[in-house]
Amino acid sequence: MKEGYIKQEDRKKILLLCDDIRMTSGISTMAREIVVGTAHRFNWINLGGGINHPEEGKKLDICASTNEHAGIEDSSVFIYPVKGYGNMEWLRQPIQLEKPDALMIFTDPRYWIWLFQGEHEIRKQLPIIYLNIWDDLPYPMYNKSYYESCDALFAISKQTENINRVVLGEVAEEKIIKYIPHGINESIFFPITEAMPEYLAMDEFKKQLFKGKEYEFTLLYNARNIRRKSAPDLMLAWKLFRDSLPKDKADKVAFVMHTQMKDEHGTDLIAVRDMMFGKEGGNVIFSQHKHPAQVMNLLYNITDGCALVSSNEGWGLSLTEAMMAGKPIIATVTGGMQDQMRFEDENGKWVKFTEEFGSNHRGKYKKHGKWAFPVFPNNHSLVGSIPTPYIYDDRVSTDDIASQIQEIYAIKTNQVAEYGSHTRLETYEEICKAAYEWVTSDESMMSARWMSKNIIEGIEETLEKWTPRYSYELIPVETLNQPIHYNPYLIAK
Repeated sequence: MKEGYIKQEDRKKILLLCDDIRMTSGISTMAREIVVGTAHRFNWINLGGGINHPEEGKKLDICASTNEHAGIEDSSVFIYPVKGYGNMEWLRQPIQLEKPDALMIFTDPRYWIWLFQGEHEIRKQLPIIYLNIWDDLPYPMYNKSYYESCDALFAISKQTENINRVVLGEVAEEKIIKYIPHGINESIFFPITEAMPEYLAMDEFKKQLFKGKEYEFTLLYNARNIRRKSAPDLMLAWKLFRDSLPKDKADKVAFVMHTQMKDEHGTDLIAVRDMMFGKEGGNVIFSQHKHPAQVMNLLYNITDGCALVSSNEGWGLSLTEAMMAGKPIIATVTGGMQDQMRFEDENGKWVKFTEEFGSNHRGKYKKHGKWAFPVFPNNHSLVGSIPTPYIYDDRVSTDDIASQIQEIYAIKTNQVAEYGSHTRLETYEEICKAAYEWVTSDESMMSARWMSKNIIEGIEETLEKWTPRYSYELIPVETLNQPIHYNPYLIAK
């Protein structure tokens, strides 16, 4: 029996508002891990959003598949598909029918403004838990009302946890605030060796992707093609790196871009590639199939490193998956990607953020995990929109990105004397081992088992401390010489 198992009839029921957990988005992937990892302690209802959802209006039973992955026989997991992100009427129905014990929202709050507008109605019946995937500096005071509407805030990064506390101010003492980083399933993502049955599948996948060609070094980009992910900048850095090599060596390196080749929120990456490399193509290989997680593990294993140089980022899930597969990472020093690089303070401790030190993007601390190849921002600009009035854009130099690509290349190909900076004394194998050991460690808490454990503790603490909150209360008012019709109670919001 699974540790901490509770019978279905005795479990608390949680209503989860996020993307449909069967989808392939980062939110869906993590939400699914949370549901599966906690199905022995909670029953789940997913109000699952999706653009033009074809199953809107249905109630879907996914208990059987959950049982298989959770290792139990009596899970209770249902999905109410919603077109877009729903509305208050869509929420009232599952609350009335399912009578959940808590509501958890897992995405950007601006997608669910209607929920926060109805907070007074919801919190009379059940607590609101906000799994905060992303917030960035400068301190987003415009989010204070969202934070105050919640009974608990679970932050996926150390930076976000600090932001929650600073923005809330004294109100933070009334809230449950926990650091719960994204957790990757160790049974799905792992380093593949020749002795494993997955090795043959990996070898075949490699031949198909590279069309039988052998490369000495390969780099992976696995993220959406949207502006802040900076995919064109990474491609330019790849060109700078290749240009630094003799032609015979440049022909033996490849860049795999697992993303949409064209996206209205990003760019036309085919056009970018053709502009930079012409017919030669620069050994830029596009992969855009929506592979299941097991196949994605093959992709991480056949490449030699993973790069994500977003100008701002909540977490950067592909980096965690890459480390779980035992690969080094190149990343912008911003948001949750800082956690994954494990910067150390002057005492050798994993850095903590405070109101005065909200981010390490300025490079106060330079020492980091040996698996990390950080790129510090050199352009700090302010961007915004109506719903998000201001946010820092941490841009990085393509020259700096290219230098870090070259560093991993030099270590991987044993050419440090020719191309490396001589600052790294570890072998490529040692770096890969360190990446896997760190991401699966109890200190990092970046595995699915730790995420599930932390979610269980956070929800149970919330349920234990929660009391209904009403939008108003009656306050007695004592004054002299009131008219005869005076009501001694004043309704105050």
